[in-house]
Amino acid sequence: MKRNAVKVFLMVLLAAFCFTSMTLATSFAEEAKTSLVAFVGTGMCAGNYDPCTGWGMYGYNIFHSALYRLDKDQSPIPDVAVSYEVSEDGMTYTYHLRDDVRFADGEPLTASDVVFTYLTAKESGSSVDLTVLESAEAPDDTTVVFKLSKPYSVFFQYGTQLGIVPEHAYGDNYAETGLGSGPFKVIQLDIDQQVIVERNEYYHGTPSQFDRITFLNLDPETALSMAQSGQLDMAYVDPEYSEVEIPGMHMVELSSVDKYGFNMPMVPSGGETTDGNPVGNDVTSDFAVRKALNIGIDRETIIRNALNGHGVPAYARVTGLPWCIENPEFEDNQKEEACRILEDAGWIDTDGDGIREKDGVKAEFSLMCFSNAADRYKLAVALSEDAKELGIQVNAESQSRDVTSAMRLAQPLMGASGSYTPAELTRYKSGASGNLSSYSNPVVDDYIDQALAAKTYQDANEFWHKMQSDGVTGINEDITDIWIIRMPANFYIADGLDIGDSFCFASHHGMPLSDVEMWTYAS
Repeated sequence: MKRNAVKVFLMVLLAAFCFTSMTLATSFAEEAKTSLVAFVGTGMCAGNYDPCTGWGMYGYNIFHSALYRLDKDQSPIPDVAVSYEVSEDGMTYTYHLRDDVRFADGEPLTASDVVFTYLTAKESGSSVDLTVLESAEAPDDTTVVFKLSKPYSVFFQYGTQLGIVPEHAYGDNYAETGLGSGPFKVIQLDIDQQVIVERNEYYHGTPSQFDRITFLNLDPETALSMAQSGQLDMAYVDPEYSEVEIPGMHMVELSSVDKYGFNMPMVPSGGETTDGNPVGNDVTSDFAVRKALNIGIDRETIIRNALNGHGVPAYARVTGLPWCIENPEFEDNQKEEACRILEDAGWIDTDGDGIREKDGVKAEFSLMCFSNAADRYKLAVALSEDAKELGIQVNAESQSRDVTSAMRLAQPLMGASGSYTPAELTRYKSGASGNLSSYSNPVVDDYIDQALAAKTYQDANEFWHKMQSDGVTGINEDITDIWIIRMPANFYIADGLDIGDSFCFASHHGMPLSDVEMWTYAS
């Protein structure tokens, strides 16, 4: 009898244990559907969530809403604003706002917050160039009137990226709170370690399925290890790690408009900046060298050798956006034709060392890379090997920011380019800041002026197209830069997590995400 009682007790205990385990498993499953742990790249945990100083300009902004936002086809759609008008002279923009938008603390977002945001951003002198903004006024709570000092067609496009900040909560520590009217809000920030965000219950858009997302700041090796051990629902990885098989996760390679390439100084050496830094290069200033490199290198081989083949060959500064030219691709890996161009221009290897010379100058130059940009350095090394077949010696160098800053007008620098606005193309205007190639073309200058002076951003596209290539001249014909790769954003994503249809991201790192509020776990 006693034995039976013990047996019954053990059965009851086992049943209770199984019930508890099932309950815990169910609870965990439910939690997995309402929360995420992710590593999405650098910058997310830095605590600089202030749109007025540049936050959100190169990636998706989960904390703030803007006047308009971009859909997956890069077309603007209403966000805080429902409509806008531009005056006939292109100098006055009037926006009409929704009356139901609230910040994450419950306070209403009004026109005065928009005015405050734009004036604060202008004063900060950040990546949002608002120098043409003459005044901003709010005649009522749902109307904002911007007056410009001159027509500036990219003004509207800036408005698709500049998140609105709350005037009542903006202060010295605002960048750590990132209080906005976007789909999520910050609830805990451990700078450079993690940021925990929760769904904003006041969000005026589609609410997220996820109550909470924890973003971690990790190095690539740790991110891969945590993904393999099941501790991450999403992990951004460098291309070199994207071939690993991870049970319960799948690889997604998302496209971006982010390009890697390098400038080609277009004036001979001998010049100096006002700071005494050198300007010009006797090799890259020769059009034959630029042309030969551009058509002679094999981009697919370079990408395969440097990044395991992850990435798309790039032939122009911008592609995949409405303001870029159509079909900028051309045939590369034309080794014989490239060598003919060099020889016809007088670049001949007379001493048999494998490097061509002309007038006593070797066809040799340094290609600088930032010391913390391993993927760019790998591309530079792979390009160097490929260029040897042309008789051009490219010396890949990993340098500090101080060195690259001092030498960037005399030596090519492997850089990145990715933006949703064509404002970045203004750097090709003669004498412009950021004109690393010292490029000067009056025809291109005129196209840039006409693009900026257009009444609307749609009207401006014709001139943005022409300054890139009009069939005769332009930055593509003149070969101001050599572009190599359109970088992907590689993510391991938990099976069952659906991130929906994505669009081309401005940058493949940092926060290359879109529509986080639309993500779901498949039921």
